Order: sequence, then C-alpha cells, then structure tokens
Amino acid sequence: MAAAFQQAICSNQLHIYTDSLPSYEELRNFTVINKSCSFGTSKMPLKKENGRYNRSKVFVVRASVSDSVLSSLDTSGHDSWKMTDESALILLRHGESMWNEKNLFTGCVDVPLTNKGVTEAIEAGKRIRNLPIDIIYTSALVRSQMTAMLALTQHCCEKVPIFMHNETEQATLWSQIYSEETKKQSIPVIKAWQLNERMYGDLQGLNKQETAERFGKEQVYKWRRSYYVRPPNGESLEMCLERAVSYFKEQVEPQLLAGSNLMVVAHANSLRSIIMYLDKLTPKEVIDLELSTGVPMLYIYKNGEFTRRGSLLASTEAGVYSYTWNLALYRQMFDQMS
Repeated sequence: MAAAFQQAICSNQLHIYTDSLPSYEELRNFTVINKSCSFGTSKMPLKKENGRYNRSKVFVVRASVSDSVLSSLDTSGHDSWKMTDESALILLRHGESMWNEKNLFTGCVDVPLTNKGVTEAIEAGKRIRNLPIDIIYTSALVRSQMTAMLALTQHCCEKVPIFMHNETEQATLWSQIYSEETKKQSIPVIKAWQLNERMYGDLQGLNKQETAERFGKEQVYKWRRSYYVRPPNGESLEMCLERAVSYFKEQVEPQLLAGSNLMVVAHANSLRSIIMYLDKLTPKEVIDLELSTGVPMLYIYKNGEFTRRGSLLASTEAGVYSYTWNLALYRQMFDQMS
C-alpha cells in the first residue's frame, strides 16, 4: 500500500495499521485465512512532529486466527496474503404485488407492486446496502424489476442501475453509453424471461380461497407445492426449474466464477427452483420451502460451491448476514467514506 503499513501478531490476533484508509482495490488484494473478523478505526497515540502534536487515524483489522494459520503466515509483507476466491449472490423475491394482496393466482400475469410491496423492496435494499453488487438479474415481469430498482436506491455505492437492451441490434446500438466514467457509476440490469414466475395456466386470475373451495384444498395444494403436478394448462415446478436453473447455470454462474457479485430478483417458484439447485434439495424437501416477499438471502460462491450465509426468516441486516472477510472489507470501506 502507498500508506505506511505495519503488522503485529499477538494472542492469536492480527493487527494491521495504515496511516490512511486503503483503497478498495488495495483491500481486495489483502486478506488472511480466518474464522472470524472484526473491523474498525482507531487512532495512534499522540506524537510530536515539527513542534506539533498530531494524532493519525488508522484503519485497523482484527482477525482471530487459529494456531495452524498463525504458523503458516508470512509476516514479511502483505502481498503474500491474497483475497480468497469468492463471490456474493443475493436472491430476492419481489415485494407484495397487487394480486398477492387480492390473494389471486398471478403466475406470468404482469402486475405491479402494492404500497406495501414498495416498502418491502426499500427495506430489502436497506438490508443489502453494504453488500457488493456488480450485476443484477431480474425476470421480465414488472414486479421483479420494480423491486430491484427500489432496493438499489438504498445501496451504499450510489450507482445507477441501467437495463440492458439487447433484443435487437438497433436496441443495443441506441442504448450504448459512451462515457467510461458513467459506465463505472452504473450497474447493468439484465432481464430474463427464464426467471419469470411459474405459469399457472387456467388458475391465473382466480382467487386462491375460492379455487380451494371448488377443487378441494388437497388438490390446490398439489398444484401449488408439488414438484411434478401441473395446474391445468400450466407449468409444474419441475418445468419451471428446467428453464430457471438452466439459465442460472448458463448465464449467472459463469459471472460468479469470474468474480462478479450478483443479485437475482425473481419470484417464489423460480427462486424455489434455484434454491433447490443451490442447496441440493430433493423434490420432497422443496415442497416445504416457503419464501417471503422482500426478504433477501445471501449465498457465497467459492471453489465451485454455494454456501448460504443468510436466514430466510431474519428481519434485520445483522440477523440475515454473517459477513465473510471480503464482504466486511467492502462494508468497512463505505463506513469509512460516510
């Protein structure tokens, strides 16, 4: 780092001091293998320079490490410690839609959010505001897109989400950005119909309670939750999974492998399909998987494996996320800048 850099290891604690805040790129190139981390700023003792007393603010990292890791650390310089190869994946179900509110089967019908849904999207944005996001994927449906846009208004990076239009050669040409600086302050948003909600066929627009009374609760439960059973002229979860997971493997996963941090904003069944793939759930296990509107989930992609770091039920940022070293550094950067 350009700043003066000091290290000390004592009592299984690693302390890193610099006389100025490192850049994000410098932080990304510095890491240790550790089990838990805490981050903060501190101040060096008063010292006399040129006849005056100065107190320099420093960036402090305290990382608890095991004895085996301590013995393997090269403390001759920070360049030997590189960031672990991991990416963040945020999954988010859209906020409440107007047909959610009316208890209607929505499926692929394109309806917007309610006021409650708008609030849920904003609250979701507050929970993920300190997580890095490089690319956003949404479905082709407006409730998914509204949720993504509203959530990004709360993000600490203050970048502008911009929808990519590659439908035709002309659409691509007309939506070009010709300022490199503006591109750096933007987040590409990619729409994909493969992430749409499961198509509910003849049930779309029907009231769920009235449908249960007409066909029986057991039959409607099978249509809604079974992996193999299709609603009349609609998709089964198995069919939804085929398109959603295929798209995820072909388009999303390679970006994670390349080191990009992603957010996917979609729907109950397209996300259930993706989570079934990520968590290696069986058709029987996925039946009981419920996803609340507007509650983000965090996964870490590392060495070709996905690990869930968040709770499906937690209501606060602290409750949802267990920060990794890299994510904590990202958050620390913006805490220092604010």
